[in-house]
Amino acid sequence: MEPETEKHIIDCVLNGDTGKYEYFLRAYSTQVFNLLFRLSGNREDAEELTQDVFLKAYCKLRTFRGKSSFSTWLYAIAYHVGISYARKRDFNTCVMDERELSVLSDAVVDEALDDESEERIHLLQKAVSRLEPEERLIIVLFYKEEKDVQEVARIVGVSPGALKVRLHRIRKKIYLLVKKEEEQLWK
Repeated sequence: MEPETEKHIIDCVLNGDTGKYEYFLRAYSTQVFNLLFRLSGNREDAEELTQDVFLKAYCKLRTFRGKSSFSTWLYAIAYHVGISYARKRDFNTCVMDERELSVLSDAVVDEALDDESEERIHLLQKAVSRLEPEERLIIVLFYKEEKDVQEVARIVGVSPGALKVRLHRIRKKIYLLVKKEEEQLWK
């Protein structure tokens, strides 16, 4: 839908026609649910978190200024709800030494991560599940949801340059996690 039309729906909701908010539920609930499901790995939690996101968005609707699309604004709320959820859970994540990441060659990382074999994809999925929640959401937004750098940066609340640096580090971290998984397979 055109941003002007979404802005019109927002105006209607703010002026008392709250039934029009259903448009946003129908338009974006699947995407928000999928994002939160990829973080939580639990359907019930993802459903509850999705409801929280839409309730928060409804309550904060007056704060929407139109500086980004409504979907970007909504994804930012979902991102923060997801991070808050993840901080309360004990995920089996992996923290790495920056020195370990800095010595990796970009070419080696790119070559290894571009392998689309079934085994490699399985290892990549396992590695992504071990990322810190913020890192996992960035990967999901950029690679799975196919959001561009500008939009992911707005959702996460960083500059596009900072996001590119994060993506670069996360790719290296995924590479190391995949290598560790491969080593475990050979033991």
